[in-house]
Amino acid sequence: MKIKIVNKSLFPLPSYRTSGSSGIDLYANIDESMILKPLERKLIPTGLYLSIPEGYEGQIRARSGLALKHGISLANGIGTIDSDYRGEVGVILVNLSQDEYVVNRGDRIAQLVFIKYEKVEFCEVENLDNTNRGPGGFGHTGY
Repeated sequence: MKIKIVNKSLFPLPSYRTSGSSGIDLYANIDESMILKPLERKLIPTGLYLSIPEGYEGQIRARSGLALKHGISLANGIGTIDSDYRGEVGVILVNLSQDEYVVNRGDRIAQLVFIKYEKVEFCEVENLDNTNRGPGGFGHTGY
């Protein structure tokens, strides 16, 4: 799949780091370092603008190393880039640690994965089909 991209960042085009990578790194395209205080969140620009084909979305995901080592995550869990969005890709970082964290220009702050999706049509009914599990959830299966 080909993705049209406008790169207004200071960095080369994103690329896969290994042959098995599903995500590409996104870099902080900032002029000055930014401090994230504990429980603070900020929108970090990437300088990237995408044209994603219809039927696909871009998913911005946290970097596991930042999460484990520094408690840095995404405020919205996974960020969605819709196929009709043409603005700058931004990353909403949140500091879940008790220490300040400094984001520097060029830091790898998140990863971007492209996912195919299906549109659904809802069919309103009076009842749903029965299953062994039924309405049980939130730990109901015992696992």
